[in-house]
Amino acid sequence: MKWPLTLSLVCLLTFLSGCTSAPKGIAPIEGFELSRYLGTWHEIARLDHGFERGLSQVSAEYRLRDDGGVSVINRGYSAADKSWKVAEGKAYFVESSDIGHLKVSFFGPFYGAYVIYRLDSDYQYAFVTSYNRDYLWLLARSPEIDESLKQDFMNQAKALGFDTQALIWPG
Repeated sequence: MKWPLTLSLVCLLTFLSGCTSAPKGIAPIEGFELSRYLGTWHEIARLDHGFERGLSQVSAEYRLRDDGGVSVINRGYSAADKSWKVAEGKAYFVESSDIGHLKVSFFGPFYGAYVIYRLDSDYQYAFVTSYNRDYLWLLARSPEIDESLKQDFMNQAKALGFDTQALIWPG
């Protein structure tokens, strides 16, 4: 019977595409310029999740790939293990290259959304989420930012329905 297999494939594709969409009510920025976004970003704040749990001094480095995608190298220090953890991935635009909405993969064919919903005009800080409100990051070019930016991030995140009480400021 082909019908159950077809239905299973449709369900799987629907699930996988749902992981690359933006959360309802949050729009990725327009006018995005990848060349300005490339380079190193420091994690200032995040919501906790398993793949960064216990890490501090987290950074992400973005470089252009030969296939037009983006190479992603995340690093963070584990005090428990007294070692640096590194994860390498790849990212591609979901729609067009001038919209800050990419899909990122660290595990084979499985992609998750990378939605830049606020970006400084000088590309010095970014507010980023994924496909739902369980994921949130404040990234900056410098490992330290002004208190006013932290407060602005908190206010906007709260207004958008993120659990700001659960934010981690890893330093």
